[in-house]
Amino acid sequence: MPGFVSAFPQSNPVPGGIVLLPLNNNHIANSARYNKKKLAVVNNGKTQYLLVGLSLNTKPGAHHVKIRNNLGEIRKLKFRVKPKTYKAQHLTIKNKRKVNPYEKDMTRILSEKKRKTKARKSWTPEITQTNFTVPVDGRISSIFGLRRFFNDQARRPHSGLDIAAPQGTPIKAVESGTVIESGNFFFSGNMIYLDHGQGLISLYAHMHTISVKPGDKIEKGQLIGTVGETGRVTGPHLHLAIIANQTLVDPLLFLPQLSKKAAEYYKSE
Repeated sequence: MPGFVSAFPQSNPVPGGIVLLPLNNNHIANSARYNKKKLAVVNNGKTQYLLVGLSLNTKPGAHHVKIRNNLGEIRKLKFRVKPKTYKAQHLTIKNKRKVNPYEKDMTRILSEKKRKTKARKSWTPEITQTNFTVPVDGRISSIFGLRRFFNDQARRPHSGLDIAAPQGTPIKAVESGTVIESGNFFFSGNMIYLDHGQGLISLYAHMHTISVKPGDKIEKGQLIGTVGETGRVTGPHLHLAIIANQTLVDPLLFLPQLSKKAAEYYKSE
């Protein structure tokens, strides 16, 4: 869309990163899998790439994807994963119930976990677009992969990118897609899952308001809601997560436009 600064994702073969593997005419893209999960095919100019999401648990060293060529033969595309160590982050959560839920909260939490898992596994054959635009204007307040401690209790690593902004700040879709899940979640607050095709999904959490509903077709840059502080938070911000082949990966790799703000964040650490 005119007026939006878009960018193609950057390959970074580390745990929590992504790998872009170029394809040639001998490959059929929709047959490719990594760890038995389907991979998206993305275009940058005339070149096609397999987009491989790497979990934070990925071990450094040699890896490969399996791909079927035009003759029906199984081939392997190899790549190597480099090690990366993520820092720790200690946060104080005033609402202690969001750190240690009551027993009566668990039914809701488990039900929401099933909805999240279903959304994460969404796969549609539509050609996916990955020239993402920044969803909200604000300051980077937390990055992907940080080993988190809430009230000195260890929790899962940070699964997205936090952009701090005043409550009510507009949130815009990073790319065109379809809303596949939305609602109020115990930990994530008001949240949206936007399916961009072939297993590539963007997630927007802790929103104040939601302006769309499941089934809606969304254009890149379209208003989908506003920044809030719902769920488990320390202040108003957007939590943006990116899912590729059912794997949470670093959103900054899809938003190189934020490199300057990311550098400022690292300097403040």
